[in-house]
Amino acid sequence: MDELVATMTGFARTLRAAGVGADHERTQNLLKALDHLDVTDRDEVYWAGRLTLCATPADLPRYDRCFAAYFGGMKARQVRTATTSVTRHLAAREGAGEPGGDDGTAAPATASSIEVLRHRDVARMTDAERDEVHRMLAMLRGGRPLRRSRRFESAHRGVLDRRRTIREALRKGDVARLRRRRHTTRPRGVVLFVDISGSMAPYAETLLRFAHALVRSEPRTTRVFSVGTRLTPVTAELRHRDPGTALNEVSKAVPDWSGGTRLGEELREFLTRHHARGAIVVIASDGWERGDPELLGTQMARLSRQAYRVIWVNPHKGYADYQPLTGGMRAALPYVDDLVAGHSLAAYEELSERLAHA
Repeated sequence: MDELVATMTGFARTLRAAGVGADHERTQNLLKALDHLDVTDRDEVYWAGRLTLCATPADLPRYDRCFAAYFGGMKARQVRTATTSVTRHLAAREGAGEPGGDDGTAAPATASSIEVLRHRDVARMTDAERDEVHRMLAMLRGGRPLRRSRRFESAHRGVLDRRRTIREALRKGDVARLRRRRHTTRPRGVVLFVDISGSMAPYAETLLRFAHALVRSEPRTTRVFSVGTRLTPVTAELRHRDPGTALNEVSKAVPDWSGGTRLGEELREFLTRHHARGAIVVIASDGWERGDPELLGTQMARLSRQAYRVIWVNPHKGYADYQPLTGGMRAALPYVDDLVAGHSLAAYEELSERLAHA
């Protein structure tokens, strides 16, 4: 029973991250329902969760996606010790030996194993574990803080809308009502730079998966660039609905995979040809700068004056003994608002929360 409670609690947490209102009370209702059902039956578990955890019709497609990802290929078995364990398959790539045996046996889907996977370094995962993390990243739907737009909309309160008031007076022959207006709001933009150099190779695919989730959630206000030996815009490629197709298109568009990093020169090119006014800038890099660190510091100063906030994502920040000793990190750090980790699923979830509440 303890394993069942832990598994379903983790499933409810996944649903909440996807936008389903699976709060504590609904989770308790699910557990009460499962007391009267056969938890070894996939359909009964599915319908119990759907009837207790979903609040509106909009939650149903999200619930289906989360159920398929969390219990992907789920099977259940009765253990000899008379305790029930819900298990699932991890879709292992060809040649991957973990988890499970060569015959495709199921791996336990307990909340403890999932929690360990959330905090494990992506560079040290097996192919099957990395696939599982990528499926979880595809479900991230982080919100964005709102900013005031230049456009106006009609409102009961606000500044006087002289043009509408005069037009209405001319049409009716009398000023019957003063029309007012106010600024509209829109999600704050995000500019994401993904380092695809050789030192970032173990994390590049996962970072691009995270970028794909950002573009899918807010396609109009998100811009993504790959940085290595040159600056390459990849936003259009990441707009494909399927993550695998999107990454294939990115691999065709980016010519400098696993090279060096000249972030200073690329930021200078970006600031010359583009802008980051009022946007949240996210730089995902380990700071191994091949170019002039002084140039990087100069361009970071220019960038920080334009951006609303600058967040630097460094995979090595997730370790307790990390120190920003590289030349690139020392040059950029004075102009960074937040230095966060980028090595695990939990780190990307935290980054998504930072973007939502920046």
